[in-house]
Amino acid sequence: MRLEHFFNRHPVFTGDELAAFLASEGPRNVRTQDALLLYHVKSGRLVRVRRGLYAVVPPGASSESYPVDPFLLASRMTKDAVLAYHTALEFHGKAYSVYEHFTYLAAAPARPVSFRSYQFKGLRFPRPLAPEVAASFDVVKADRAGLEVRVTGLERTFVDVLHRPDLTGSWEEIWRSLESVAFFDLDKVAVYVQHLGNATTAAKVGFFLEQHREGLMVDEAHLKVFRDLRPQRPHYLERRRRNAGRFVAAWNLVVPQEVYDRTWEEPS
Repeated sequence: MRLEHFFNRHPVFTGDELAAFLASEGPRNVRTQDALLLYHVKSGRLVRVRRGLYAVVPPGASSESYPVDPFLLASRMTKDAVLAYHTALEFHGKAYSVYEHFTYLAAAPARPVSFRSYQFKGLRFPRPLAPEVAASFDVVKADRAGLEVRVTGLERTFVDVLHRPDLTGSWEEIWRSLESVAFFDLDKVAVYVQHLGNATTAAKVGFFLEQHREGLMVDEAHLKVFRDLRPQRPHYLERRRRNAGRFVAAWNLVVPQEVYDRTWEEPS
């Protein structure tokens, strides 16, 4: 019955979490834990996602089709996992599209995992960030099905998706997602941009804020912070896609015409 209590409170759990629970019940052999897991996997009470990670299936439900929360799975890929980029946008309810691949940050990410139609990929915390900043700056602790999930806050997510657009999708996806956010703490945004120390990212953040100046109530003082950090020579909005575009001198950015004009807003 106590194990059932653990299952009820841990819809997704790691082997270490189960071991800690069993240890609180008294000394147990590691083989006993392995036997328990094997028994419950075979009985359909548990689904093995990968080695050391399991999902609980309610009594009477099918272990093959019962839906497992992918955000909980991503949050348990490593002990220090932080949901980030497009996954963070989805978690906050701000993503324009729903994806089946999930991204998290960690000091030492696990290997990529596939589970059903989901793909899970871990990335190392950005190198320019000091370890204590990388793991904690604007990292929000949220409750999901009674479990704690760590996810980048909206301000850090805003900067991250512009810093690594390849992890979020098309520019339309990025712009439409960010445009669904009604407010950013621009002081926090500025601090995080300074931590990253990337001139191109600073310019991209500044360009987006200037383009949405009225809606986000952006004043000149905040724009100046990012303008002072912009690159000294022209940079592309995304270096991997050096397509022709509009040169925005104020930010030393070459911006794709579709982004400059937000052509996706035009009636079809």
